[in-house]
Amino acid sequence: MEAFKTVIWIINIFAALAVVVLVLMQHGKGADAGATFGSGSGSAQGVFGSGGNANFLSRSTAIAATVFFVTCIAMGYIHTHSTKHGLDFSNVQQSSPAKNQGAPAGNPNQTPTAPQK
Repeated sequence: MEAFKTVIWIINIFAALAVVVLVLMQHGKGADAGATFGSGSGSAQGVFGSGGNANFLSRSTAIAATVFFVTCIAMGYIHTHSTKHGLDFSNVQQSSPAKNQGAPAGNPNQTPTAPQK
């Protein structure tokens, strides 16, 4: 089971890095619209882009994001259904009891009052 968790963890890391790199490599749509309006010679398709066609980078980003989300959900599912949850401090022995340093002397249930002037 640990090997399976490790494989999912590695796939998750590569998917996260792929999403970051692919998003940074994409060209913003706002820059295209600004350049088209600035030049003065642009068609409606040049300004708003072609509607139905997704290029290679946007499809790759969608695939990497889907893989990232699926691996995150898988890691959450594996963690909640495993018998060992995080750190286990049940067998830790305390050497000496903690000293109560900040408690006022007297009745511990008494609320502190403001000093009289």
